[in-house]
Amino acid sequence: MDYNVTQAPFFTYDLQSKDLRSRVVSNGNGLDMRIIEAGFEDVRQPCVLLLHGFPELAYSWRKVMGPIAAAGYHVVAPDQRGYGGTKGWTAIYDGELEPFRMTNLVKDVLGLLSALQHREAIVIGHDFGSPVAAYCALTRPDVFRGVVLMSAPFPGAPATNANDKDSRESRSHAPDIHQALASLNFPRKHYQWYYSTPEADADMRNCRQGLHNFLRAYYHYKSADWAQNKPFPLASRSARELAKLPTYYIMELNQNMAETVAPEMPTPAEIEACKWLTDDELKVYSTAFNFTGFQGGLQWYRCSTTGAFNNELEPFAGKTIDVPSCFISGKSDWGVYQMPGAFERMQSDVLTDIRGCHLIDGAGHWVQQEQPEAAIDLVIDFLSGVELST
Repeated sequence: MDYNVTQAPFFTYDLQSKDLRSRVVSNGNGLDMRIIEAGFEDVRQPCVLLLHGFPELAYSWRKVMGPIAAAGYHVVAPDQRGYGGTKGWTAIYDGELEPFRMTNLVKDVLGLLSALQHREAIVIGHDFGSPVAAYCALTRPDVFRGVVLMSAPFPGAPATNANDKDSRESRSHAPDIHQALASLNFPRKHYQWYYSTPEADADMRNCRQGLHNFLRAYYHYKSADWAQNKPFPLASRSARELAKLPTYYIMELNQNMAETVAPEMPTPAEIEACKWLTDDELKVYSTAFNFTGFQGGLQWYRCSTTGAFNNELEPFAGKTIDVPSCFISGKSDWGVYQMPGAFERMQSDVLTDIRGCHLIDGAGHWVQQEQPEAAIDLVIDFLSGVELST
């Protein structure tokens, strides 16, 4: 089913904290953006903008927003294009991808910031929000005066001619990497290319176990609660090395994502013990994705895997991020190493003013939810060293 969010009512948040509120802001780029904010009593305070990833929402920042605001900031987390209560996008698999290209996602953020009457901000991005935050800092350092990347290292903009077939294959980790993965004795496929297929949205939204249980298993599998998440750097971009990644990244060839995570569904006792994502909190996600489907977020992956809009990013190849920066992830997060060499290249070649690179104990991929206190301390320490003119 294709989903046209412009024809649907708003998805809203029932927030349980007096320190947080939700409202809708038009960003001047075609979106009415559902945001959650803290520190809204005085929006003259410097702005911290929080960008979520997949499959997440502005709600994923709920545990860190109040304390950051209390440190003296106006903290804003939007549902990004394709997600939650933000309106003005249409997710049709065979429709236009242009609205979901990276330069337009950056434009969404710039428009929101302008609508909130902030001239500057510090931007923090998690998962797929991390490259959006990185491109914000890379392309508009005059606006984004500091950047924190979470869970997804940024290795820099694609090299010139990255739209050529040979270059696309190189960027996808090795020549003929997909054929090589499929030819392994235990045939595999890359999750980003699976997410780019026409079937991915319905596979997850209409899965046998139900959407709520799918998300429970997915979040559990990528968290520190799944004890087998013990990541390490991969030696190369070969299929055999990539196949060392868990199946949520390098999937079994003949399974979809819902089938991949189903065996890792936590027990009722484990669910009860999961304080970082209670069942009531999970219902916020399952309700939202039942409402929107996943295709809006999957369009981001399609822009990446096709390389269709790399020509807009190529002029930034070799350019460094020179504003103050920081990287935060969980020690149990395979996302740090899923793109071999990116973590190291980010530190040596891309971030010229890196103030810290932190892997938090007891956290997997969902670091700001799994270990919010540690994430808050690191973020506030970073913010205190970034100077803003407003």
